[in-house]
Order: sequence, then C-alpha cells, then structure tokens
Amino acid sequence: MPMGRSGGCAGPYSTEEPDVGEREDGGPVRLPGVGRALAVPPRDAAGQPEPAPVPAESGRSPQELPRARAALRRQKRDWVIPPIKVPENERGPFPKKLVQIKSNRDRDTKIFYSITGQGADAPPEGIFTIEKESGWMKVTQPLDREHIDKYHLFSHAVSENGKPVEEPMEIIVTVTDQNDNKPQFTQEVFRGSVSEGALPGTSIMQVTATDADDAVETYNGVIAYSILSQEPREPHPQMFTVNRATGTLSVIASGLDRERVREYTLTVQAADLDGEGLTTTALAVIEIADVNDNAPEFDPRTYEAAVPENVAGREVARLAVTDLDEPGTPAWRAVYSILRGNDGGAFAISTDPATNEGVLRTAQGLDYEAKQQFVLHVAVANEVPFVVKLPMATATVTVTVEDVNEAPVFVPPVQLATVSEDVPPGQTLTACTAQDPDKAQGQRIKYLVGHDPAGWLAVHPENGLVTARDQLDRESPFVKNSTYMAVLLAVDDGSPPATGTGTLLLTLLDVNDNGPEAEPRDITVCQRSPQPQLLTVTDRDLPPNTGPFRAELTHGSGDSWAVEVGDTGDTVTLQLVAPLEPDTYSVYLRLLDQPGRAQVTIVTARVCACEGQAQGCPQRSQPVTALPFVLAALGALLALLLLLLLLLLFVRRRKVTKEPLLLPEDDTRDNIFYYGEEGGGEEDQNYDLRQLHRGLDARPEVIRNDVA
Repeated sequence: MPMGRSGGCAGPYSTEEPDVGEREDGGPVRLPGVGRALAVPPRDAAGQPEPAPVPAESGRSPQELPRARAALRRQKRDWVIPPIKVPENERGPFPKKLVQIKSNRDRDTKIFYSITGQGADAPPEGIFTIEKESGWMKVTQPLDREHIDKYHLFSHAVSENGKPVEEPMEIIVTVTDQNDNKPQFTQEVFRGSVSEGALPGTSIMQVTATDADDAVETYNGVIAYSILSQEPREPHPQMFTVNRATGTLSVIASGLDRERVREYTLTVQAADLDGEGLTTTALAVIEIADVNDNAPEFDPRTYEAAVPENVAGREVARLAVTDLDEPGTPAWRAVYSILRGNDGGAFAISTDPATNEGVLRTAQGLDYEAKQQFVLHVAVANEVPFVVKLPMATATVTVTVEDVNEAPVFVPPVQLATVSEDVPPGQTLTACTAQDPDKAQGQRIKYLVGHDPAGWLAVHPENGLVTARDQLDRESPFVKNSTYMAVLLAVDDGSPPATGTGTLLLTLLDVNDNGPEAEPRDITVCQRSPQPQLLTVTDRDLPPNTGPFRAELTHGSGDSWAVEVGDTGDTVTLQLVAPLEPDTYSVYLRLLDQPGRAQVTIVTARVCACEGQAQGCPQRSQPVTALPFVLAALGALLALLLLLLLLLLFVRRRKVTKEPLLLPEDDTRDNIFYYGEEGGGEEDQNYDLRQLHRGLDARPEVIRNDVA
C-alpha cells in the first residue's frame, strides 16, 4: 500500500503504480524501477481525477536508486504521510473526502481498509470514516479548532481473511484556524492609580485580553489594543496611551491634577487580526492619587485667648486650617509647631485627629505675677514633605494670663526640726513661714494645724510658732523611725480664701523614759527537777539607754527563784530553786538598763506536779464527794426545824394571855417602836432588826393593868 514515500499518494494524489511515490511537499516522484515515464491521475480537491506529469525531483533527471541484489528482497517500510490540514467550520456537504489510502498489494488480494483513534472509534467518535474497499477517508461534520486542533489516527489494511497486509500507519489531521472568536478582556473594569503631576511615560497598569483563535500560525488570535475614549477630556483629550501589543496604559501628557480631576474613565478596545478583525471593549478607571502639592492655610490667622494662672493642661485655643489635598492622607494631616513666644515652654500644641485642628494648651501653670501676656507664632505643615517648594503658613495667638487668688506657699515646703521627747508642754519647737504669691494684694496669712495625729502640737495663728501642747513621746505609735509628721496650713484672707499646706517633720531625740521589760510573762515549770526559763529583755528606748541589762528579784521572790543575765545582755534565765506546791505564783523581776532605770516585771509562774521539762500541768485528781446527798440531808434537817418552829408558834398563839392595852408611861423599853404608817424608807432599813428578836425563855414578865 504505497503512499507518500512508501509509494502511495498524499492529499489529492493517488496511484496504483508501485514505482511512483510522493515528495515531502506532496509532489510525485519516480521510485527505482525500469526508468520509464508514468502518467499519474492526480485528484483535485473534490476527489476528481486530474492528469498531471510526474517530474523528476528538484529538476534533475529521474532519480536512480540502487537496484536490489538478486539474492536480497526489498525491506518493508513504514507508511509515512504528511499532516492532513482541514479548515474548521467547513459548510460541507458532508461527508467530505479527505484522502484515499491504497495498498500496492491490492492486485494480489482484496484489501479492506479501516481507521482507529481519536475522532474515529475514540471520543469524539464518528468524525472521521473510511470507505472499507476504496480507502477514501472522509470527514462527517464541521471541525472546531478551539475544541480540538489536531487528530491522531491510524490506518489499517487487512486481507479478506482478516490478516494484516500492512503495518498500521499514523495519520495526523490538523484543523486550520478561522477567525471565528473575538477577543475577550479578562475583566470588565480595570482599575489603577497614578500620582498627580506624573510625568509622561509613567506606567499605570496593564489591560489584558485573550483570543481563542490561533495566534501562532495566523493573525486570527493576534490582539492589538487601543483607547477609544477618555472621560473627562481635560486638561487634554489624550492624557493616556496604551501599548498596542502589551496593553500597558501610561501617561502621555502632563497636567494631572487631583484637585481638578480625581478620576478618569477610558474605553479600551482589543481587536484581533492585529487590530483589523473582531473587537471587544472594556473600561479602565484611573484614580489620580494625591500628593502633597498644596500647603495648609490658617483660617483665621489671628487668635486671642485668656487663661487663668496656675492651671496646667488647660485648653487655650483651637487653630483651624484648610488643605486642598485628600482628607485623611498624610498630605492633608496637619502638624503644628510654635515658632516664637513660648517662653519657658509654657505652651504645647497638638493635632486633633478628628478635625485636623491645632489644640493649644498650657504645658504648665502660668504665673500672673511673672508674666501677664504671651504672643505665640504658630506654624503648620503636613506629615509628608511638599513635592514642590511651598511657603509655610503661620498664625498669631495672643494669650492673656488671668490673675487668681493663689494659696500661700510654705518656705520651705517641708519644715525639719529636732527636739527632745521630754520637752515640757508650751515650749516652742520650731517656726514655720508661708508667703503669699499675690504680693500686690497685701493679704494676711493665718496659720493652723491641719493634721496632728497625736494632738501634740499648737501653732500661733499670726507668727507661725509651733509649740508643744502635750507631752511628746518618741515611743508613740504615731512616731515612725523617731520622726513625727504633721501638716500645717496657711490661709489667706482673699475672697474666697486660699489655703496652702506645709509638712512638719519633727525628729524626737530619745531620753531614758522607759525601763526594761521581760517576755514572756507567763511560764510553766515542773515541781521536780525544774528546767530554767529563758526570758527576752526589751527596752523601747534607744542606745545608750538600753542594755546591757541587770536583773534582780524582789518582794521575796528570791526565796524560791533565781535569776541570771545571759551573756548577750538581752536575756535572763529564771530558775525555780526551792520546792513549791503545785500552784500559780507571781515572780517579781526587777530589770535595770545601762543608765540604771529600773522596772519591775511580774512573771506569772505555774508550778506543775511533774518532773523536768514542763509539757503543761496535769489536772490534779479530785476526791469524789457525796455532795448531792449532803445537800439533801441538810435540806431535810432545815425542813424539820422549820416545822418545829411553826408548831411552837401555833401552840403559843393558842395560849390565852392577857396583856395591858396600854404600856405604862415609865416603861423604858425605848427600842420598841410603834409603826402605824407605811415604811420601807431609809430609817426603816437602818434599824437593827436583832432588837426585835427575843428568845422564848428570856421574855420579861408582862404586867397587865386591867381597865375598870
């Protein structure tokens, strides 16, 4: 089955001569043979025969190939065919012949042809077919290069019995492009920005379009870009240009001014066929970015304000500015500074981030007596430098200081004094002085004690002399590190009065006014083999009014106890030296400091019925008594006696005894009184009731005087 170089034909050519082949460009060539001329019936595009001579290759005489030796047979060669090119979108009619495939062995046997591969028996199936007996390959429908641009198939030749007579040959069908797709922009709207004042040639952004058509073999997919319109058309109708091939937008004219035009809208076109074919459009929005090409201006340029003295952080004035640059940008945000007039750094200015105003405040308290007016020169700039040289705007702020009644000031504010803690009440300790800053007003100052936690001090209201009103005590809990702190007040007679405060730090010198004391004051020892008890000696005074200490026992405590001072001089050992019954005892311990001031500490000692180290006194066993029975017996006895007494009284009342109704006048029993009125007073309560009681056997005789 010769085809192409194997003896067949490509394209519209077909032949059954074994000695005729095809060149790479599709023309016929004679293969080695007898060297005779041959007429080949070529086929036109419609597959109709068309006579054509077969020229020699390259204008030379017919090619002579070496003859095969008689003993050798010609080797079988693979089929080779140039790619078949089929235009896309053909109208038909279909099926349409493409090429005829024939084998040179069809003289010997009947040959059947078939094709396999993409477009034949593989998806998409049925696009290509082949006539089984004639070998004509056909296309059954229009092709779409944008869907599949190349098909790879294989042709097969078999005999009637199904045995292959040729090796499968690859057939490549290339779909040639037609301009059936217009360009498509990747975005409907492209956005970019460029700084105002940008120079010509400044790149902004790139617009991009794609085309599904072939841009390699044809111009169908070659895109050219252009600008159709610009809005607004100022200050020049063509402020921008686009690179025809790349789509890069750039500035072409000077004069971009954000304060005049903030945004441009361009209509950009993409056309294939290198600008001559199908077209599409998109929008390119270019924002003009702000730069600092406008200086801020004060509005107004002069300010006047008044502020009271002695107030730090007080707002004095707000300075307003206008700036044509983009609000909220560094080119718009203002930065203020005080150029002149800010003596001593009395003022500070900052920017209000919400309003962009300059807020002028007092950095410290002003002094009316020192300066009554300030004239400040304030300048304003932006956070970023100007892109061009611009003048700096300034404003003038006149600040008047208002006089207020200032509080007196103690000189010094902290008064130090040192006195002995044993100064008598009424003695002068120190003198305090306060000055009134309002000297021109000639106000009088009155001194008072503001805070005196111990109540020791008094101050003279006019001259400020501080005296002791009570006994001082360095050991008082109100004294810290031998220093007593009090607060003094100085009040002027202004309207309203102003009060100044001063601090008095009084250092108290120690005197030996405290004797030593021992701790602990409760001890427990055993009755037998008692252990010594260690006591710690403390003295609230300061050296040298402390140790080393001495110790002795008084009030007879030395009969049963012994005391000894430790080696360090601040401890004593108390030892039971005589047997004592288990009980609680008071030990009188007299301690003396180094100068000889003594103080007696009473130590409560509990002697327990134990031996050695006391671990707490055990409870002594108490004999079990029949207390309830004793009480019951006593109660019964008392009840019996009471019954006997009542019985005797009853018998006595039953006995008839006549007595005179009136006592004789000379009766001397003055301790018997007649009570005919309610009593219960003091006189009744003080009467000795024992005079009313007489024994039954000691009654005197009663003389009855009968009344006739």
